Amino acid sequence: MPSQTYFLVSLPTSIAPSGDQDEALTALRSAVSTDNGTTIPFAIPELKVGTLDALVQQADDLAKLEANCKGVAEKIGDSLRSLLDGDEEKIQEQKVVNDRPVDKYLQTFQWNKVKYRADKPIAELFDMLQKELAAVDNDVKSKFNQYSSTKTSLATLQRSHTGNLSQKSLTTVLNPETLLRDDDSEYLQQHLIAVPNNAVKDFLKSYESVSPMVVPRSAQLLAKDDEFQLYAVTTFKKHASEFLHKCRENRWVPRDMKFTDGGRAAEEQEIAKLEKDERRVWGEALRLGRTGYSDAVMCWIHVLTLRVFVETVLRYGLPLAFVCGLVKTDGKRAKKAKDALDSRFAELGGNAVSRDKKGRPKADDGGLQQDLAGLGGDSGYEPYVFYEFEIV
Repeated sequence: MPSQTYFLVSLPTSIAPSGDQDEALTALRSAVSTDNGTTIPFAIPELKVGTLDALVQQADDLAKLEANCKGVAEKIGDSLRSLLDGDEEKIQEQKVVNDRPVDKYLQTFQWNKVKYRADKPIAELFDMLQKELAAVDNDVKSKFNQYSSTKTSLATLQRSHTGNLSQKSLTTVLNPETLLRDDDSEYLQQHLIAVPNNAVKDFLKSYESVSPMVVPRSAQLLAKDDEFQLYAVTTFKKHASEFLHKCRENRWVPRDMKFTDGGRAAEEQEIAKLEKDERRVWGEALRLGRTGYSDAVMCWIHVLTLRVFVETVLRYGLPLAFVCGLVKTDGKRAKKAKDALDSRFAELGGNAVSRDKKGRPKADDGGLQQDLAGLGGDSGYEPYVFYEFEIV
């Protein structure tokens, strides 16, 4: 299925002979055939207009903030995908805005007048949105990091119960009471060595001579599995580190002789606790991911709305007389929809746009094109206010 693509288009009401806003919206709708997209009104609030210099700077700042909004929304979407093991149906159930599908939110968008009062300066609204986005990003990132850490701890502990003798917990394999503890002898120390099955013969031949002061014939077979055999070997303490170093050189794996207090029951309790923690944090991460995605998208669309307003003022001037529409199309039909808009409204570009031999609009004045393209931080010049975006 083609990806959903949206255009936000702002046009002066002068595109209609009467200058009427409803007639201008009709002209916008008629520019894109229903075969290539659907056009609906998009409400832009009446905001406070500052100086020209301030508007130019805000256009640039808003372009950067919008890119950040997009990045945060997509990052949260990726986190939800990871949390839900890539199950696309479940992912889409969580990627909603105010408990509504994204498309429905866009088609019924209303500026949040309570949160972002229209009588505040644009610079203040910008700061509010920027801080809100940062808070959403930090909260979601922190919770997903907590889940990742909990999941890793659980996996490590579970692996210690299911791996081979070179890595698994030895609490369920050995009775520590049968081993020589460090404080049992002033001079001797016992080591646990996991030896690959294909190296056991060489180990038994050479372990006594790999370092000084290895107690002869001290190797005791304690356990074995399909890959390793576990031996206890006794050395004098003063040469213990050298013996262990030589074991590693020969790819014999020294094992830690520390055991969990409470034995197997304590380890099983620890696993049960981590499993419970993992389920709890998973649920918290899912809820916060859903909320964070909603907040990030709402922030994104409010920033886009500010971009449309600022560029509309810069392009069409005051007093404001414009109409804004949301064109809903998809990746397959987007080019045709855009070409139709360009063909219908190319004259709005004035000297910056001419037509080629086939009557198609093209950028004409390179210098003017570059100047106008720089207003909103985008790379290409459009003869009218135009923003294309996808929310995935």
